Amino acid sequence: MIGKTWPSEIREFADEKTGRTIRQLTSSGNNYHLYFTENSFDSVKNEIIFLSDRASGQNKAPADWPEYQIFRMDLASGEMTQLTEEPGGVGAVTKTPDSSLIVFTSGRGNISGSCIYALDTASGEVRTVYEETGPFSVGMPSIAPNRRYVAFGRNEKVDAPRGPNYSGFKESFYRTKDGRITVAYLDGSKAEDVFLDTHWVGHFQFCPDDPTIATYCHEGPWNLVTQRIWIIDFITRSVKPCFRQEEQDSIGHEFWTQDGLIFFDDRGPGHDGTITSDRTQAVATEVAVNQNDMVPFVGLADRDGNILRRIEMPYYCNHYHANPDNTILVGDDVDDLVLVDISGEVATQETLCYHGTSWHTQSSHCHPTWSWDGSRILYSSDKGGRINVFMVEP
Repeated sequence: MIGKTWPSEIREFADEKTGRTIRQLTSSGNNYHLYFTENSFDSVKNEIIFLSDRASGQNKAPADWPEYQIFRMDLASGEMTQLTEEPGGVGAVTKTPDSSLIVFTSGRGNISGSCIYALDTASGEVRTVYEETGPFSVGMPSIAPNRRYVAFGRNEKVDAPRGPNYSGFKESFYRTKDGRITVAYLDGSKAEDVFLDTHWVGHFQFCPDDPTIATYCHEGPWNLVTQRIWIIDFITRSVKPCFRQEEQDSIGHEFWTQDGLIFFDDRGPGHDGTITSDRTQAVATEVAVNQNDMVPFVGLADRDGNILRRIEMPYYCNHYHANPDNTILVGDDVDDLVLVDISGEVATQETLCYHGTSWHTQSSHCHPTWSWDGSRILYSSDKGGRINVFMVEP
């Protein structure tokens, strides 16, 4: 029920590897924070926005498609408040930094992500922004910094498996030939395709300070994608590559930093960008996790796609997220969260804590993210069986 509250479930414990204090924020049902390209933290209030199946009345394992709704948590009191009550649950979620506007996908009974809705968290009003009427799947929306419209990827529906451990990842890459970038006004007045592609498109993200520039990716196993990151200009409706790839590059997990740079990860040949619950890759199974034929690196590019910094990494993580001044990364290695200092000429690594997640489902991926002020890190883990949200200070 919208407005229903749950009491605090916060508990603290010392990390078994580093001794750091970990705050477990949730313990009932399955709970996870927003994707690492978004940010669950509120930039103004001491709160987070997260997803939970606690209101579903069901007891499902993470791989059994729990019915998630959107919640707010007061990090001081631990109190949780339900914000949505969507039939069938909520899919992808994004928000403005101050959490005043939350945009999400829902099938309203058929969790296909066929509609996009906008929630005004002050008034509680939910309005329809976009309704899919064709044979397309709707990807995660991104809110333009002027807060007038959202944009997102749409891909033709193809016959491919769907499930944990990247089931259907390779099949979807080969079978999807119609991908589109679509813009929809937040008042629901208009929606149109602004770019048509011949690939599976995903990871759409607006530049944080320019509503006319965004990035998207050609999705699929990294070792099979020949040019991952693309920059789209909404004025000219043209696209150009960000960091032109060569044969040995396997690139992904790009995101915009707070100061408007494009971060990306290059693991080298034979890396498909995945990790499974078997601690192997899902597609490029002949190459072991953390095995490299070249020195992996991370890069920072400007909004024209020109690389500004290249930092070699004698190791790689599954996801990275940068602190506010891009000097320290938090990454999720196979079993641990690590801090990677990239402020100098040579990157150095320090173990932050043990996360212990299984990697079985996307929602169980750690996806560690910094708070807007860089004082805290949020992550998810299903150690213990159900997915929960944790917080640690660096």
